[in-house]
Amino acid sequence: MLLDRVGIEAEVRPITIDEETIEGEAPEEYVRRVVRQKLEAALEAAAGEASFVMTGDTAVVVDGVVLGKPATAKENAEMISALSGRAHLVLSSVALGREGRVLGVRSAQTQVVFRRVTAAEVDRYVATAEGADKAGGYALQGIAGGFVERIDGTYGTVVGLPLMETLELLRAHGVVEAWP
Repeated sequence: MLLDRVGIEAEVRPITIDEETIEGEAPEEYVRRVVRQKLEAALEAAAGEASFVMTGDTAVVVDGVVLGKPATAKENAEMISALSGRAHLVLSSVALGREGRVLGVRSAQTQVVFRRVTAAEVDRYVATAEGADKAGGYALQGIAGGFVERIDGTYGTVVGLPLMETLELLRAHGVVEAWP
């Protein structure tokens, strides 16, 4: 969706890997490792194709802890409650490869501040299931946007694709000659 908005056509092919954190791993290292592992898996799946392959990953971090995708509604409620009334960090990385080679990785971060969210609002939000498959249990581009008091950084980073960094990576490797 974000690439379409800036005039870049892409075919989406979901890749599933183990996204568990490693004990002692810094959040920035985690998101870069996961995006590289996704790229390696995607390159393997695209073996024999000459097209560029790009992957992305986003992590929500509060108190130095990576909040993954909630496994249950209860976990989703706990995540939203933990973010309520405070700031958290969103880390996003994008990786580009071609013909089995990793060409580059770019990363960005944005601070997000949630307003205080009531217990009733948490329950109603979780019931929508919007955050069920999202890092940190919420989607800025959806209903949860109403919880956000402010962001310090870019919208794209929070919704999963840091556009400036992505465009830099694509230009650096000749995927796009110029933009816009």
